[in-house]
Amino acid sequence: MKHLLTGCALLFAFMPPTVQAEEIGCVTTTWKLIGANHKVCVQAYDDPKVKGVSCHISQARTGGISGAIGVAEDPSQFSIACRQVGPIVIDGKLPKEETAFSDDTSLFFKETKVTRMYDAKRNTLVYVAISRKLIEGAPGNSISTVPIMPWAEK
Repeated sequence: MKHLLTGCALLFAFMPPTVQAEEIGCVTTTWKLIGANHKVCVQAYDDPKVKGVSCHISQARTGGISGAIGVAEDPSQFSIACRQVGPIVIDGKLPKEETAFSDDTSLFFKETKVTRMYDAKRNTLVYVAISRKLIEGAPGNSISTVPIMPWAEK
């Protein structure tokens, strides 16, 4: 029992941070007679380790009957835009690369993962969105950069 508890503690220690997405809205792309429509939805994420940076991700969502009941696999089609939205405050030292946030996009082990990289030479944060599957990932990706600059108060 002690080994099981230790294993669970180690597993949770290495999991990416849990960040709640804020649903901004959705646009229908294909009307479906039965079930939910196909759509593109936009969600906002605030970087948990870099205060003052937010990312918006637009992502295709599968409709139909399987989409309506939550078992459809969403396509790996998305876009990301990250911006400075306030004074940038970094909690501790940032590693060169780490998962900023991730979100499940299917019932069967598929996720959209956003990795934050730090480009020290250009003093810039680079956010890369990819789709990951347990077995095989998808080459689709999107990138956004945020230069670390002073914030002008008005």
